[in-house]
Amino acid sequence: MRLFAASLATETNTFSPLLTSLDDYRAGVYLRPGDHPVENPEFCTAPLWVARRRAALDGFTLIEGSCFGASPAGTTNRIAYETMRDEILAQVRAALPLDGVLLGLHGAMVADGYDDVEGDIVSRVRSIVGVDCVIGVELDPHCHITLQRIKEANITILYKEFPHTDVVERAEEVLTLVLRTIRGEVRPVSSVFDCQQLGSYRTTLPLMRALVDDIIALEGQDNVLSISIGHSFPYGDVPELGVRVLVITDNDKVAGDRTATSLGARLVAMRGKTMPEYFEVEDGVTQALTATAWPVVVADPADNAGGGAGSDNTTILRSLIAHDAQDAVIGPLWDPIAVQMCFTAEVGGRFQLRFGGKTSAASGVPVDAWVEVVGLARDCYQTLGITRDSLGDCAAIRIGGIEVVMTTHRTQALGLELFTNVGIDPRQRKIVVLKSNNHFAAAYEPIAARVMFIDADGPMVSDFSKIPYTKVGRPLWPLDAETSPKLIL
Repeated sequence: MRLFAASLATETNTFSPLLTSLDDYRAGVYLRPGDHPVENPEFCTAPLWVARRRAALDGFTLIEGSCFGASPAGTTNRIAYETMRDEILAQVRAALPLDGVLLGLHGAMVADGYDDVEGDIVSRVRSIVGVDCVIGVELDPHCHITLQRIKEANITILYKEFPHTDVVERAEEVLTLVLRTIRGEVRPVSSVFDCQQLGSYRTTLPLMRALVDDIIALEGQDNVLSISIGHSFPYGDVPELGVRVLVITDNDKVAGDRTATSLGARLVAMRGKTMPEYFEVEDGVTQALTATAWPVVVADPADNAGGGAGSDNTTILRSLIAHDAQDAVIGPLWDPIAVQMCFTAEVGGRFQLRFGGKTSAASGVPVDAWVEVVGLARDCYQTLGITRDSLGDCAAIRIGGIEVVMTTHRTQALGLELFTNVGIDPRQRKIVVLKSNNHFAAAYEPIAARVMFIDADGPMVSDFSKIPYTKVGRPLWPLDAETSPKLIL
């Protein structure tokens, strides 16, 4: 038995001014066959990593392809996408004959001329390997579940958790079902329900936690092999935007349709109930400053690099400075130039620095202040589960009672290492401001006395009805009050 595995992924915010080039992939994940590290999976490479570990035990030969991944940002240029795609397709041809293909994709990647990158990749792989080869795909739940990609793949499975702590478990599931399909033990059939809505679905909050737990309980019953909830990615202006439910059964379309419809109706009933409470900047900062238990963890989702933002908005920081906040820390603020200047000054150096507010008008006004360099570190990482995320070089500065951690690699807050790399223990601070939407929760909720969300003026607005879409299919809640949720496959 012969299986091929490869990866190509990014999350595309089509409204981001930060366009994505081949250099962005080279700065992220850019691995040729055999180069993937042994210890941990990289961004969206879990199917290959899992297959490598199971090949001997499960009795198949693994042919490794290239793995490419870039931090979330704007649209990938056409030359970059087609170069990486065609490299993987050539590897598929060279690996023939194949019994199975494993693809680690994101699901919300957009390239110039390609609104459905993943659909394009899977379709082209199918045309090469033929109808008898089993194709398994792992996607991020913040994906667009398009009919093209679902029809062309045999198995499509999304992470269930947000924050994404189950990436490896879902890759194991993809591989297991691909192998079972190859061996003739199951015949996967897909059902898709379109909820015609947008939302934010944190699985650490009660409604989504209960839904995910119920989904896990349903798998294995009534011929259900797998259930995935596609949260969609609201900052991607593509035709098939919106929340969808994907159910895969063992040759039982009736059961799949029934399950997808039931779960879809449940998600429709949850409209407007799955978002956390958001505070305006001054109200949120005041509440954090007057708290009596610490640390207070403050999220800044509007400047989340994990969704394509610049991670250099200064609005919350400027409010903390104006209030003379003490024992506060904020990060990660993306400013490679400021980091370089801090390395020049060295730890203990005091100088006047302009930082932040660079990427776009939504980045706010740069901060000009006398700062003290309190920490420096090269080639840093933070973790989410067993995966590592590059921070690049890091510099920590102090302004009065506030510390700011700046990075050369644009990324969101994930693990405590963001601060501990430069000698700051966030557990010992009263206020911890994180540029992140929800992935911070895995590491920071356990140490927090309170978690707050501040709706600042970064580029990722929380009111989806204010996003200037031009391509999305309608109706779509909350853009439209009346919708018609239904089965579409």
